[in-house]
Amino acid sequence: MRLPAELTRRLPPWSPLALLALWLVALAGWRPVALPDEGRYGGVAFEMLSSSDPLTPTLFGLPYFHKPPLMYWLDMAAMHLLGPTPLALRAAPLVGAWLMGLALWIEARARFGLDGARQALAWLAVLPLFYLGGQYANHDMLVAGWISLAVVAARRALDGEQHRLAWLCGAWASMALALLSKGLIGIVLPGLIVLPGLLLKRRWADLRFALHPLALAVFAALALPWMLVMQQRYPGFFDYFIIEQHFHRYTEARFNNAQPWWFFPAVLALGTLPASLRSVGALRRTGFDLWWVVVVVAFFSLPRSKLVGYVLPVLLPLALLFFEAWRGRRGALAAWALGALICVITVPAIARWGRPDHADVGTALRERLAPGDRVLIAGEPFFDLRLQARLTTPPAVLADWEALRAQGGDSWQRELMDAARFNPARGEQVLWTQARLARERCAPGRLWLVSTPEAAMPDARLVFAGKRSATLFELPRPASCP
Repeated sequence: MRLPAELTRRLPPWSPLALLALWLVALAGWRPVALPDEGRYGGVAFEMLSSSDPLTPTLFGLPYFHKPPLMYWLDMAAMHLLGPTPLALRAAPLVGAWLMGLALWIEARARFGLDGARQALAWLAVLPLFYLGGQYANHDMLVAGWISLAVVAARRALDGEQHRLAWLCGAWASMALALLSKGLIGIVLPGLIVLPGLLLKRRWADLRFALHPLALAVFAALALPWMLVMQQRYPGFFDYFIIEQHFHRYTEARFNNAQPWWFFPAVLALGTLPASLRSVGALRRTGFDLWWVVVVVAFFSLPRSKLVGYVLPVLLPLALLFFEAWRGRRGALAAWALGALICVITVPAIARWGRPDHADVGTALRERLAPGDRVLIAGEPFFDLRLQARLTTPPAVLADWEALRAQGGDSWQRELMDAARFNPARGEQVLWTQARLARERCAPGRLWLVSTPEAAMPDARLVFAGKRSATLFELPRPASCP
């Protein structure tokens, strides 16, 4: 893995970070939109870009506060430049992955010098979980990148390096942006990783310095304005965003994706192959990197609800541990090359054999829409429909909302009902019942239905059948209409 000396002298010191960006972006737009996550979050960004309000995240036109807005803002900027393409909606995780690489570069260069930093970054780049996480449009890699940068900057500040106040302000700024990426874990995880060491060593002066007023002011200036604006517009925002979406999700068992305690160790062992073949040697090392790994894995293993992306903040210290475990070992170059090959072939394999998105139905709908037409969905969320069809107004959603409300649980319909709480008038326009549908079928303009075949009305006229479950129908005007 060591580059020839003549080549390294000619390359600028920052060239590995540029190569990392190219490595992440090269295949990022190849595969279809993954559903539901990429369709949901890409759709939210597209709605914000299409609306006159760039501050309020909306899902089907309803205020959507499951997650904060930084991902959507980044994707909006990318869509403004590239259009609503798969590459554009993956801008935020790509930024997050690059930030993690930057954080590792800073940390490894301080420890191992320039050549060691290059090698450590190379190991991070070929961890399949890192590579694929950087190309998957949800909030996990973005918050992982900011958390990584926050921890590394805090270490620089608290270990007495030059410009320590600037490093500390950078750490608090990164935590603010992590909060705007996914919420309170942007503060909680860096605190759990960094502060216990200060407490155990009784570094009271450093603890006081960590709360420097200037650094706290930087955090407040970045993190608070959006939340205060949302609370002013929607008085129930804080209770929903902080209590329900953070504390309840962490402590309650009613949410989906229940997994056993060993879920994340298994994910990490498989998701970092072949580097993880030396996991035993890597995890035998003591010190801050191992502590970082333990904190993140333990924190996310406690709740019953577990998703693969939650554990992404552990990848930076794991990459450092793998780098040290493989350094100078026979087979290191082969293991690194195999990791790179796994990354490279996975994306086209998903594009070839993975499930398609709803681009075909979206295109068919877009070609037929006329002013005054309305769009209704039923059976499934079809989160990417507005993005794929370039709908200027959100579709309505048909369901038995009273039965779903009584049923409880965690579902995509529950997300929409939660969103309607913040704008009931808009909710009535979007959340249709059968009675509302009967009235709307007599209104002027054509009514298009995108649904699963089994959810279609008996008199619906088939227009286009997509590769996935989505089917486009036209609902004719009933003869009984006045």
